[in-house]
Amino acid sequence: MAFKILVVDDEEIIRDSISYILETEGYEVEKAENGKIAYDKIKEKHFDLVITDIEMPAMKGTELLEKIKTLDPQTAVIIITAFGSLDTAITALRNGASDYILKPVEFDELLIKVKRLFEVKDLLIENKVLREEINRKYDFDNIVGKSPAIKKVFDMIQAVAETDSTVLISGNSGTGKELVARAIHYRSKRKNKPFIAVNCGAISENLIESELFGHKKGAFTGAISDKEGFIKAADGGTLFLDEISEMPPQLQVKLLRAIQEKEYTPVGTTQSLPVNVRFVATTNRNLEEEVKAGRFREDLYYRLNVVEIHLPSLKEREEDIPLLADHFLNKYRKELNKNIKGIDNDAMRALLAHEWKGEVRELENIIERAVIFCKGEYISTDDLPPSFVPDRGNFELNFSNSLEDSVRKFERDFIMRALESNNFNKEKTADILKVGLSTLYRKLKELDIKI
Repeated sequence: MAFKILVVDDEEIIRDSISYILETEGYEVEKAENGKIAYDKIKEKHFDLVITDIEMPAMKGTELLEKIKTLDPQTAVIIITAFGSLDTAITALRNGASDYILKPVEFDELLIKVKRLFEVKDLLIENKVLREEINRKYDFDNIVGKSPAIKKVFDMIQAVAETDSTVLISGNSGTGKELVARAIHYRSKRKNKPFIAVNCGAISENLIESELFGHKKGAFTGAISDKEGFIKAADGGTLFLDEISEMPPQLQVKLLRAIQEKEYTPVGTTQSLPVNVRFVATTNRNLEEEVKAGRFREDLYYRLNVVEIHLPSLKEREEDIPLLADHFLNKYRKELNKNIKGIDNDAMRALLAHEWKGEVRELENIIERAVIFCKGEYISTDDLPPSFVPDRGNFELNFSNSLEDSVRKFERDFIMRALESNNFNKEKTADILKVGLSTLYRKLKELDIKI
Protein backbone atom coordinates (compact mmCIF):
# COMPACT_ATOMS: atom_id res chain seq x y z
CA MET A 1 0.00 0.00 0.00
CA ALA A 2 1.36 3.43 -1.05
CA PHE A 3 2.13 6.03 1.59
CA LYS A 4 -0.31 8.97 1.63
CA ILE A 5 1.23 12.47 1.45
CA LEU A 6 -0.42 15.89 1.72
CA VAL A 7 1.43 18.83 0.08
CA VAL A 8 0.54 22.24 1.52
CA ASP A 9 1.75 25.47 -0.16
CA ASP A 10 0.09 28.69 -1.23
CA GLU A 11 2.25 28.85 -4.38
CA GLU A 12 0.59 26.70 -7.01
CA ILE A 13 3.74 26.00 -9.01
CA ILE A 14 5.59 24.68 -5.94
CA ARG A 15 2.54 22.68 -4.79
CA ASP A 16 2.02 21.09 -8.21
CA SER A 17 5.72 20.43 -8.84
CA ILE A 18 6.26 18.65 -5.52
CA SER A 19 3.05 16.63 -5.99
CA TYR A 20 4.08 15.56 -9.50
CA ILE A 21 7.56 14.44 -8.39
CA LEU A 22 6.13 12.43 -5.47
CA GLU A 23 3.44 10.80 -7.63
CA THR A 24 6.06 9.62 -10.13
CA GLU A 25 7.75 7.83 -7.20
CA GLY A 26 4.54 5.92 -6.44
CA TYR A 27 3.24 7.95 -3.49
CA GLU A 28 -0.46 8.79 -3.14
CA VAL A 29 -0.58 12.61 -3.05
CA GLU A 30 -3.19 15.26 -2.24
CA LYS A 31 -2.78 19.06 -2.28
CA ALA A 32 -3.96 22.02 -0.18
CA GLU A 33 -3.36 25.74 -0.80
CA ASN A 34 -3.24 26.76 2.86
CA GLY A 35 -3.09 25.39 6.41
CA LYS A 36 -6.83 25.63 7.07
CA ILE A 37 -7.79 23.55 4.02
CA ALA A 38 -5.03 21.09 4.91
CA TYR A 39 -6.32 20.76 8.47
CA ASP A 40 -9.85 20.02 7.20
CA LYS A 41 -8.45 17.25 5.00
CA ILE A 42 -6.44 15.77 7.91
CA LYS A 43 -9.59 15.69 10.06
CA GLU A 44 -11.30 13.56 7.38
CA LYS A 45 -8.52 11.05 6.65
CA HIS A 46 -5.08 9.92 7.81
CA PHE A 47 -1.92 11.02 6.00
CA ASP A 48 1.46 9.41 6.60
CA LEU A 49 3.29 12.65 5.80
CA VAL A 50 2.45 16.34 5.47
CA ILE A 51 4.90 18.58 3.56
CA THR A 52 4.04 22.16 4.38
CA ASP A 53 5.31 25.69 3.79
CA ILE A 54 5.65 27.87 6.89
CA GLU A 55 4.42 31.25 5.60
CA MET A 56 0.85 30.86 4.30
CA PRO A 57 -2.43 32.79 4.62
CA ALA A 58 -5.33 31.53 6.78
CA MET A 59 -3.09 29.25 8.87
CA LYS A 60 0.71 29.17 9.06
CA GLY A 61 2.68 25.97 8.83
CA THR A 62 3.76 26.16 12.49
CA GLU A 63 0.12 26.31 13.63
CA LEU A 64 -0.77 23.45 11.28
CA LEU A 65 2.09 21.39 12.80
CA GLU A 66 0.74 22.00 16.30
CA LYS A 67 -2.77 20.90 15.29
CA ILE A 68 -1.47 17.81 13.45
CA LYS A 69 0.48 16.65 16.51
CA THR A 70 -2.66 17.03 18.63
CA LEU A 71 -4.99 15.38 16.11
CA ASP A 72 -2.77 12.58 14.71
CA PRO A 73 0.68 12.20 16.35
CA GLN A 74 1.57 9.38 13.90
CA THR A 75 1.60 11.81 10.95
CA ALA A 76 5.11 12.98 10.05
CA VAL A 77 5.69 16.61 9.01
CA ILE A 78 8.39 18.15 6.77
CA ILE A 79 8.64 21.94 6.89
CA ILE A 80 9.51 24.01 3.77
CA THR A 81 11.19 27.26 4.69
CA ALA A 82 13.22 30.10 3.24
CA PHE A 83 16.79 30.53 4.46
CA GLY A 84 15.78 33.62 6.43
CA SER A 85 13.19 31.60 8.40
CA LEU A 86 15.63 28.91 9.47
CA ASP A 87 15.18 29.71 13.17
CA THR A 88 11.45 29.09 12.77
CA ALA A 89 12.17 25.72 11.13
CA ILE A 90 14.45 24.72 14.01
CA THR A 91 11.72 25.66 16.48
CA ALA A 92 9.31 23.53 14.43
CA LEU A 93 11.72 20.57 14.73
CA ARG A 94 11.68 21.00 18.49
CA ASN A 95 7.87 20.99 18.38
CA GLY A 96 7.62 17.69 16.56
CA ALA A 97 8.46 18.25 12.88
CA SER A 98 10.40 15.34 11.35
CA ASP A 99 12.63 17.39 9.03
CA TYR A 100 12.87 20.62 7.05
CA ILE A 101 13.91 21.63 3.52
CA LEU A 102 15.06 25.02 2.25
CA LYS A 103 13.67 26.99 -0.66
CA PRO A 104 14.23 26.79 -3.57
CA VAL A 105 13.25 23.14 -3.19
CA GLU A 106 15.77 20.63 -4.53
CA PHE A 107 13.60 17.72 -5.62
CA ASP A 108 16.36 15.10 -5.30
CA GLU A 109 17.00 16.24 -1.73
CA LEU A 110 13.28 16.16 -0.95
CA LEU A 111 12.89 12.61 -2.32
CA ILE A 112 15.88 11.41 -0.28
CA LYS A 113 14.41 12.94 2.90
CA VAL A 114 10.95 11.47 2.21
CA LYS A 115 12.36 8.03 1.45
CA ARG A 116 14.56 8.06 4.57
CA LEU A 117 11.64 9.17 6.72
CA PHE A 118 9.44 6.31 5.53
CA GLU A 119 12.26 3.79 6.00
CA VAL A 120 12.57 4.91 9.64
CA LYS A 121 8.77 4.80 10.00
CA ASP A 122 8.74 1.19 8.67
CA LEU A 123 11.48 0.21 11.13
CA LEU A 124 9.59 1.75 14.04
CA ILE A 125 6.40 -0.08 13.05
CA GLU A 126 8.32 -3.36 12.63
CA ASN A 127 10.02 -2.86 15.99
CA LYS A 128 6.66 -2.20 17.66
CA VAL A 129 5.14 -5.33 16.10
CA LEU A 130 8.14 -7.45 17.14
CA ARG A 131 8.04 -6.07 20.69
CA GLU A 132 4.32 -6.80 20.93
CA GLU A 133 5.00 -10.32 19.62
CA ILE A 134 7.74 -10.81 22.23
CA ASN A 135 5.41 -9.51 24.93
CA ARG A 136 2.75 -11.99 23.83
CA LYS A 137 5.27 -14.83 23.62
CA TYR A 138 6.54 -14.28 27.15
CA ASP A 139 3.33 -13.07 28.76
CA PHE A 140 2.53 -15.26 31.77
CA ASP A 141 -0.82 -16.17 30.19
CA ASN A 142 1.20 -18.39 27.82
CA ILE A 143 2.58 -20.46 30.68
CA VAL A 144 0.22 -23.35 30.10
CA GLY A 145 -1.82 -24.87 32.90
CA LYS A 146 -4.91 -24.59 35.06
CA SER A 147 -3.86 -26.58 38.12
CA PRO A 148 -3.87 -24.89 41.55
CA ALA A 149 -0.06 -25.23 41.68
CA ILE A 150 0.52 -23.32 38.44
CA LYS A 151 -2.20 -20.75 39.23
CA LYS A 152 -0.23 -19.88 42.36
CA VAL A 153 2.78 -19.19 40.11
CA PHE A 154 0.63 -16.91 37.90
CA ASP A 155 -0.50 -14.95 40.95
CA MET A 156 3.07 -14.49 42.18
CA ILE A 157 4.29 -13.31 38.76
CA GLN A 158 1.45 -10.80 38.65
CA ALA A 159 2.25 -9.52 42.14
CA VAL A 160 6.02 -9.21 41.76
CA ALA A 161 6.33 -8.04 38.13
CA GLU A 162 5.76 -4.33 38.72
CA THR A 163 8.24 -4.17 41.61
CA ASP A 164 12.03 -4.02 41.45
CA SER A 165 12.50 -6.75 44.05
CA THR A 166 14.98 -9.54 43.37
CA VAL A 167 13.30 -12.86 42.59
CA LEU A 168 14.59 -16.39 43.09
CA ILE A 169 12.91 -19.00 40.90
CA SER A 170 13.39 -22.56 42.10
CA GLY A 171 12.38 -25.88 40.61
CA ASN A 172 13.64 -28.92 38.73
CA SER A 173 15.47 -28.54 35.43
CA GLY A 174 12.98 -28.37 32.59
CA THR A 175 10.09 -26.83 34.54
CA GLY A 176 10.26 -23.50 32.66
CA LYS A 177 12.17 -21.21 35.02
CA GLU A 178 13.47 -18.94 32.25
CA LEU A 179 9.96 -18.57 30.84
CA VAL A 180 8.82 -17.29 34.25
CA ALA A 181 11.79 -14.89 34.43
CA ARG A 182 10.93 -13.48 31.01
CA ALA A 183 7.25 -13.20 31.96
CA ILE A 184 8.27 -11.12 35.00
CA HIS A 185 10.42 -8.85 32.81
CA TYR A 186 7.87 -8.36 30.02
CA ARG A 187 5.10 -7.51 32.49
CA SER A 188 7.28 -4.96 34.30
CA LYS A 189 8.03 -1.28 33.70
CA ARG A 190 11.41 -2.47 32.37
CA LYS A 191 9.88 -4.37 29.44
CA ASN A 192 11.30 -1.96 26.82
CA LYS A 193 14.81 -2.35 28.24
CA PRO A 194 17.19 -5.33 27.83
CA PHE A 195 16.61 -8.80 29.25
CA ILE A 196 20.08 -10.33 29.53
CA ALA A 197 20.33 -14.05 30.34
CA VAL A 198 23.53 -15.49 31.83
CA ASN A 199 23.99 -19.23 32.43
CA CYS A 200 26.33 -19.27 35.42
CA GLY A 201 27.21 -22.92 34.86
CA ALA A 202 28.10 -22.52 31.17
CA ILE A 203 30.91 -19.97 31.62
CA SER A 204 34.31 -21.11 32.88
CA GLU A 205 35.32 -20.01 36.37
CA ASN A 206 38.27 -18.04 34.92
CA LEU A 207 36.05 -15.97 32.63
CA ILE A 208 32.80 -15.48 34.48
CA GLU A 209 33.92 -12.39 36.47
CA SER A 210 35.03 -10.62 33.29
CA GLU A 211 31.89 -11.72 31.40
CA LEU A 212 29.62 -10.48 34.18
CA PHE A 213 31.33 -7.26 35.28
CA GLY A 214 33.47 -6.42 32.26
CA HIS A 215 37.17 -5.57 32.29
CA LYS A 216 39.64 -2.81 31.47
CA LYS A 217 42.31 -3.09 28.80
CA GLY A 218 45.38 -4.85 30.22
CA ALA A 219 43.52 -6.25 33.24
CA PHE A 220 44.86 -9.72 32.37
CA THR A 221 46.64 -11.51 29.55
CA GLY A 222 44.48 -11.27 26.45
CA ALA A 223 42.53 -8.20 27.61
CA ILE A 224 43.48 -6.14 24.54
CA SER A 225 40.60 -3.68 24.93
CA ASP A 226 37.92 -2.58 27.37
CA LYS A 227 34.97 -4.98 27.56
CA GLU A 228 31.43 -4.23 28.70
CA GLY A 229 30.03 -6.96 30.94
CA PHE A 230 26.54 -8.46 31.08
CA ILE A 231 25.59 -6.30 34.05
CA LYS A 232 26.24 -3.10 32.07
CA ALA A 233 24.44 -4.53 29.02
CA ALA A 234 21.36 -5.08 31.22
CA ASP A 235 21.35 -1.48 32.54
CA GLY A 236 17.76 -0.30 32.90
CA GLY A 237 16.45 -3.82 32.37
CA THR A 238 16.69 -7.29 33.91
CA LEU A 239 19.75 -9.47 34.49
CA PHE A 240 18.70 -13.13 34.56
CA LEU A 241 21.22 -15.34 36.40
CA ASP A 242 20.40 -18.91 35.48
CA GLU A 243 21.61 -21.64 37.87
CA ILE A 244 23.04 -19.14 40.38
CA SER A 245 24.28 -22.00 42.60
CA GLU A 246 27.06 -22.60 40.04
CA MET A 247 28.58 -19.14 40.66
CA PRO A 248 32.09 -19.34 42.21
CA PRO A 249 32.25 -18.22 45.91
CA GLN A 250 34.70 -15.35 45.26
CA LEU A 251 32.33 -13.87 42.69
CA GLN A 252 29.32 -14.12 44.99
CA VAL A 253 30.80 -11.26 47.09
CA LYS A 254 30.94 -8.92 44.07
CA LEU A 255 27.41 -9.88 43.04
CA LEU A 256 26.12 -9.18 46.55
CA ARG A 257 27.64 -5.69 46.42
CA ALA A 258 26.10 -5.04 42.98
CA ILE A 259 22.65 -5.99 44.28
CA GLN A 260 22.95 -4.08 47.55
CA GLU A 261 24.77 -0.94 46.43
CA LYS A 262 23.57 -0.85 42.79
CA GLU A 263 27.14 -0.46 41.61
CA TYR A 264 29.86 -2.75 40.27
CA THR A 265 33.60 -2.72 39.62
CA PRO A 266 35.03 -3.99 36.30
CA VAL A 267 38.06 -6.28 36.46
CA GLY A 268 41.31 -4.29 36.42
CA THR A 269 39.96 -1.11 38.01
CA THR A 270 39.06 0.16 41.45
CA GLN A 271 36.40 2.54 40.18
CA SER A 272 32.81 1.59 41.02
CA LEU A 273 30.19 2.31 38.38
CA PRO A 274 26.46 2.81 39.04
CA VAL A 275 23.97 0.44 37.47
CA ASN A 276 20.17 0.19 37.42
CA VAL A 277 19.37 -3.50 37.06
CA ARG A 278 16.71 -5.86 38.36
CA PHE A 279 18.13 -9.27 39.33
CA VAL A 280 16.22 -12.51 38.75
CA ALA A 281 17.98 -15.79 39.55
CA THR A 282 17.13 -19.47 39.23
CA THR A 283 18.31 -22.63 40.92
CA ASN A 284 17.53 -26.32 40.60
CA ARG A 285 19.36 -27.01 43.87
CA ASN A 286 18.24 -26.39 47.41
CA LEU A 287 20.14 -23.19 48.23
CA GLU A 288 19.53 -23.57 51.96
CA GLU A 289 21.40 -26.88 51.78
CA GLU A 290 24.13 -25.23 49.69
CA VAL A 291 24.48 -22.53 52.38
CA LYS A 292 24.77 -25.17 55.14
CA ALA A 293 27.43 -26.98 53.10
CA GLY A 294 29.42 -23.75 52.74
CA ARG A 295 29.11 -23.63 48.95
CA PHE A 296 26.84 -20.57 48.82
CA ARG A 297 26.99 -17.33 50.79
CA GLU A 298 24.18 -16.95 53.29
CA ASP A 299 23.97 -13.16 52.88
CA LEU A 300 23.67 -13.51 49.07
CA TYR A 301 20.99 -16.18 49.48
CA TYR A 302 18.83 -13.87 51.62
CA ARG A 303 19.46 -10.93 49.28
CA LEU A 304 18.33 -12.99 46.27
CA ASN A 305 15.45 -14.65 48.07
CA VAL A 306 13.31 -11.54 48.62
CA VAL A 307 10.58 -13.34 46.67
CA GLU A 308 10.82 -17.04 45.85
CA ILE A 309 8.68 -18.54 43.11
CA HIS A 310 8.77 -22.32 43.20
CA LEU A 311 7.86 -24.05 39.95
CA PRO A 312 5.98 -27.31 40.57
CA SER A 313 7.09 -30.51 38.88
CA LEU A 314 4.73 -32.25 36.45
CA LYS A 315 4.05 -34.79 39.20
CA GLU A 316 2.57 -31.94 41.25
CA ARG A 317 0.42 -30.74 38.34
CA GLU A 318 -0.57 -33.92 36.49
CA GLU A 319 -3.87 -32.36 35.40
CA ASP A 320 -1.88 -29.92 33.24
CA ILE A 321 -0.22 -32.68 31.18
CA PRO A 322 -3.08 -32.93 28.60
CA LEU A 323 -3.11 -29.12 28.23
CA LEU A 324 0.68 -29.00 27.79
CA ALA A 325 0.64 -31.90 25.33
CA ASP A 326 -2.04 -30.20 23.26
CA HIS A 327 -0.12 -26.90 23.39
CA PHE A 328 3.07 -28.53 22.08
CA LEU A 329 1.12 -30.54 19.50
CA ASN A 330 -0.33 -27.31 18.13
CA LYS A 331 3.14 -25.73 18.06
CA TYR A 332 4.87 -28.55 16.16
CA ARG A 333 1.87 -29.33 13.95
CA LYS A 334 2.33 -25.82 12.50
CA GLU A 335 6.13 -25.91 12.42
CA LEU A 336 6.31 -29.32 10.74
CA ASN A 337 3.24 -28.77 8.55
CA LYS A 338 1.53 -31.96 9.71
CA ASN A 339 -2.24 -32.51 9.58
CA ILE A 340 -2.66 -34.11 13.02
CA LYS A 341 -5.98 -33.65 14.81
CA GLY A 342 -4.98 -34.73 18.29
CA ILE A 343 -3.69 -37.45 20.64
CA ASP A 344 -5.64 -40.67 21.04
CA ASN A 345 -6.76 -41.98 24.43
CA ASP A 346 -4.13 -44.72 24.78
CA ALA A 347 -1.30 -42.29 23.98
CA MET A 348 -2.67 -39.72 26.43
CA ARG A 349 -2.89 -42.39 29.15
CA ALA A 350 0.74 -43.27 28.40
CA LEU A 351 1.76 -39.62 28.79
CA LEU A 352 -0.13 -39.36 32.09
CA ALA A 353 1.47 -42.55 33.41
CA HIS A 354 5.03 -41.56 32.50
CA GLU A 355 7.53 -40.41 35.14
CA TRP A 356 8.67 -37.05 33.74
CA LYS A 357 12.25 -36.82 34.96
CA GLY A 358 12.96 -34.12 32.36
CA GLU A 359 9.78 -32.22 33.29
CA VAL A 360 8.05 -29.94 30.74
CA ARG A 361 11.12 -29.86 28.48
CA GLU A 362 10.99 -33.65 28.15
CA LEU A 363 7.26 -33.54 27.42
CA GLU A 364 7.84 -31.00 24.64
CA ASN A 365 10.59 -33.14 23.11
CA ILE A 366 8.39 -36.26 23.19
CA ILE A 367 5.50 -34.45 21.47
CA GLU A 368 7.83 -33.05 18.81
CA ARG A 369 9.16 -36.57 18.18
CA ALA A 370 5.62 -37.97 18.00
CA VAL A 371 4.57 -35.32 15.47
CA ILE A 372 7.58 -36.23 13.30
CA PHE A 373 6.72 -39.96 13.26
CA CYS A 374 2.92 -39.74 13.23
CA LYS A 375 1.42 -40.84 9.89
CA GLY A 376 -2.25 -40.76 10.88
CA GLU A 377 -4.69 -38.14 12.09
CA TYR A 378 -4.03 -38.88 15.77
CA ILE A 379 -0.84 -39.51 17.73
CA SER A 380 -0.92 -43.08 19.05
CA THR A 381 1.32 -45.12 21.33
CA ASP A 382 3.13 -46.30 18.17
CA ASP A 383 4.42 -42.75 17.75
CA LEU A 384 5.80 -42.60 21.30
CA PRO A 385 9.09 -44.16 22.45
CA PRO A 386 8.67 -47.82 23.56
CA SER A 387 9.09 -46.84 27.21
CA PHE A 388 5.84 -44.87 26.96
CA VAL A 389 3.64 -47.88 26.28
CA PRO A 390 1.04 -47.88 29.11
CA ASP A 391 1.50 -50.19 32.09
CA ARG A 392 0.21 -53.63 31.18
CA GLY A 393 0.38 -55.03 34.70
CA ASN A 394 -3.39 -55.18 34.86
CA PHE A 395 -5.15 -56.60 31.84
CA GLU A 396 -8.47 -54.80 31.49
CA LEU A 397 -11.39 -56.86 30.21
CA ASN A 398 -13.32 -55.14 27.44
CA PHE A 399 -16.36 -57.18 26.40
CA SER A 400 -17.13 -54.82 23.53
CA ASN A 401 -14.24 -56.44 21.60
CA SER A 402 -14.35 -59.83 19.94
CA LEU A 403 -12.38 -62.73 21.42
CA GLU A 404 -9.97 -62.59 18.47
CA ASP A 405 -9.33 -58.84 18.96
CA SER A 406 -8.88 -59.25 22.72
CA VAL A 407 -6.41 -62.13 22.29
CA ARG A 408 -4.49 -60.12 19.68
CA LYS A 409 -4.32 -57.10 22.02
CA PHE A 410 -3.18 -59.26 24.96
CA GLU A 411 -0.54 -60.97 22.81
CA ARG A 412 0.75 -57.66 21.49
CA ASP A 413 0.95 -56.14 25.00
CA PHE A 414 2.59 -59.26 26.41
CA ILE A 415 5.34 -59.28 23.73
CA MET A 416 5.93 -55.54 24.11
CA ARG A 417 6.34 -55.94 27.86
CA ALA A 418 8.82 -58.79 27.36
CA LEU A 419 10.81 -56.70 24.87
CA GLU A 420 10.95 -53.76 27.27
CA SER A 421 12.15 -55.91 30.15
CA ASN A 422 15.02 -57.18 27.95
CA ASN A 423 16.00 -53.76 26.57
CA PHE A 424 14.55 -54.79 23.19
CA ASN A 425 17.09 -57.56 22.71
CA LYS A 426 15.15 -59.95 20.41
CA GLU A 427 17.29 -63.02 21.12
CA LYS A 428 16.82 -62.70 24.89
CA THR A 429 13.11 -61.97 24.44
CA ALA A 430 12.65 -65.09 22.29
CA ASP A 431 14.38 -67.18 24.96
CA ILE A 432 12.17 -65.75 27.73
CA LEU A 433 9.02 -66.39 25.70
CA LYS A 434 10.30 -69.90 24.77
CA VAL A 435 9.79 -69.34 21.04
CA GLY A 436 12.20 -69.38 18.14
CA LEU A 437 13.66 -66.09 16.91
CA SER A 438 11.91 -66.51 13.54
CA THR A 439 8.58 -66.95 15.37
CA LEU A 440 9.18 -63.73 17.31
CA TYR A 441 9.96 -61.84 14.10
CA ARG A 442 6.76 -63.21 12.52
CA LYS A 443 4.73 -62.11 15.56
CA LEU A 444 6.27 -58.63 15.47
CA LYS A 445 5.20 -58.26 11.86
CA GLU A 446 1.79 -59.83 12.44
CA LEU A 447 1.00 -57.59 15.43
CA ASP A 448 2.49 -54.47 13.80
CA ILE A 449 5.06 -53.97 16.58
CA LYS A 450 7.68 -51.46 15.43
CA ILE A 451 10.96 -51.26 17.33
